[in-house]
Amino acid sequence: MEYLWAFIIGGLICVIGQILMDVANLTPGVILVVFVTAGVFLGALNIYDYIIDIGGAGATIPLPGFGYSLAKSAIKAVNENGLIGAFTGGITGTAGGITAAIVFGYLMALIFNAKTKQ
Repeated sequence: MEYLWAFIIGGLICVIGQILMDVANLTPGVILVVFVTAGVFLGALNIYDYIIDIGGAGATIPLPGFGYSLAKSAIKAVNENGLIGAFTGGITGTAGGITAAIVFGYLMALIFNAKTKQ
């Protein structure tokens, strides 16, 4: 059942992004910013916790999950270190994911030959 809920929640996030591209004519870059910002707001309001409880990885892997991680890490760091935590919390909380994205992106660039669209 966990896999099904992860698929449903992750799929709903993707459907929302597709609707935003089709109906509102938003670019993928704008949708990226909207999703990360939504994750930050929903995480700060503790709403995204419920979505993660239902969807698991289907909620934490997409872009709103990254925003959620930023918000939770920054809030935790502010509670522990004061105002400086607002600047360091998000970086330390998401460092593993960012590092993985850079490393795997670099490896894929070495393995595959990218071509521009025509």
